[in-house]
Amino acid sequence: MSKCWQPGDAKKFAKQAKLNTPYYVVRDMATNLAPYEDKRTYSQIVFTERRPFTNTPSAGSMDAVQFCQNYGPVYDTPPQGLRNLAGPAPQVAGPLPAGYEGVLDEAELRGLEKRVRDGSDPKKRRPLGSWRV
Repeated sequence: MSKCWQPGDAKKFAKQAKLNTPYYVVRDMATNLAPYEDKRTYSQIVFTERRPFTNTPSAGSMDAVQFCQNYGPVYDTPPQGLRNLAGPAPQVAGPLPAGYEGVLDEAELRGLEKRVRDGSDPKKRRPLGSWRV
C-alpha cells in the first residue's frame, strides 16, 4: 500500500524519505493557459544528497521538508490514471482527419503540404490593419 504525507507531516516525511528513491506529487494545470493539457498530472522528485547541518534529504536547493510543505501531499508510488508531467503530451490536433491511419511516405507528405498551401493562400488574406473595413 502506498504512503501519503500531507503538508503537515513534512518533518515526518523528511525522516522517512530515502535517497535515490522517487517521490510523486499531483499537480493541477491551469486549463485556461494550457487548454490541451490534462487537468491533473504528477511530477517526480528524487532526493540525491543530504543537507550538512539538518541531515534532511535534498534535491538541488529544495529539501524534503520544503518540498512536502510547498507541493504536498507527497506519494511514494505514481498516482493511478494520471500522466507524468515530464512525459509526452497527448496529441490532440493535426492536419490529418480523425481516425486517419497511414504511412507518411513522400507522396503522402506532398499531399499534406498541398492541403496546407490551398488552405492558406497569402494573396487571399486581408491586409494588416484592415479589420476596420
